[in-house]
Amino acid sequence: MSKDTKIVITGMNIISSLGLNLQENWENMVAGKSGVKPITLFDPTGLETQIAAQVPDSFEEYAATKVKKRKSGQMTRVTRMCFVCATDAIEQESIDFDSFDKSRVAVILGVVNAGNSSIEGKEPSRNSILKGMNNAMPAWISMQYGLTGPSYTVATACSSSAYAIGLGYDLIKSGRADMVICGGADSTINPEEIAGFNQLFALSTQNDEPRKASKPFSEDRDGFVIGEGTGIMILESEASAKKREATIYGELAGYALTTEGYNIMAPKKDGVGMAETMEKALVDSGINKSEVDYISAHGTSTMLNDLYETMAIKKAFGDRASSIAVSSQKSMIGHTVGAAGVIEGIVTVMSIKNNLLTPTINLDKPDPDLDLDYVPNVSRKKNIRIALSNSFAFGGHNATLVFREY
Repeated sequence: MSKDTKIVITGMNIISSLGLNLQENWENMVAGKSGVKPITLFDPTGLETQIAAQVPDSFEEYAATKVKKRKSGQMTRVTRMCFVCATDAIEQESIDFDSFDKSRVAVILGVVNAGNSSIEGKEPSRNSILKGMNNAMPAWISMQYGLTGPSYTVATACSSSAYAIGLGYDLIKSGRADMVICGGADSTINPEEIAGFNQLFALSTQNDEPRKASKPFSEDRDGFVIGEGTGIMILESEASAKKREATIYGELAGYALTTEGYNIMAPKKDGVGMAETMEKALVDSGINKSEVDYISAHGTSTMLNDLYETMAIKKAFGDRASSIAVSSQKSMIGHTVGAAGVIEGIVTVMSIKNNLLTPTINLDKPDPDLDLDYVPNVSRKKNIRIALSNSFAFGGHNATLVFREY
């Protein structure tokens, strides 16, 4: 395949605390709603953090209509989320895999863990090994449609699904695949991982007003809020998409993956590594800094990330930084960890498609050190042609995806 091959997006879906499909999530984000509530998946008494952005309780009922009982018993709740999200995305676009060479359809997912925590039950069962496999998610999707192309997971903490999208882009660009089902799924809403994050002082402990707890770029931010969910983005070569007259949502123009080689938890001082990632992504896409209209920030609501990401945008874009709109969907759906890159990437594509920016909610007390245009509290109409989506992870695994209007 030639280097000029365009990689386009022909399917998208999200399950998060704000809904069980793309449209519901998009409408709730545009409305600036929060999905953060007191935890009900287990009794959080005794934990410093007792809030999270849980997927709606109606999910299991919905999943039961989509996944056969025996198969469902071999999956964790997170794997079910991923499987349902993917099959819905495929059905919505009426993709007929019999018209494809199935050895040229791949599945690449960002998965930090399979969600096989104490929430699934403490007793080992005959399905515990199957549930614990983080490669189960792409395997179930491949089996559902008889796909025989590459099928695997990538784990780079909070940037996992952004990495999966970059790797999917490469598979098509190199001529090894016609279509790649990309994305990721995650849930760390369990007592052991929340306790662990509390030990690192990483989580918000604002239990009294859950909806206000995730507040990226605010002076009084006190840590991130754990979210859960899944996103699926279907990438395809432009030639393949046109041949089957597919709906094209946008173009993935390029990306960059970098590693900071600096600290297991903290980003490189002053956002140097983050800035390099954005710059490399623009070079890879052949896009000039002057063309970028919007940045979907990693925007975690932690002291260091928000400060360094702001510094990184200034470093990468210079005088233009203050005129680029920046916002964080984590203010509404919390930090979905392995799924964050794909969910935020999908919202970025929807922003381009609809010329509408989702807001950073809860930005009531701006941090005087953070002075970019964070689209505070309400969504905004804006003509967007090119946008970046940032994912910066523990371990220094950075990713920037570049999306362009098709």
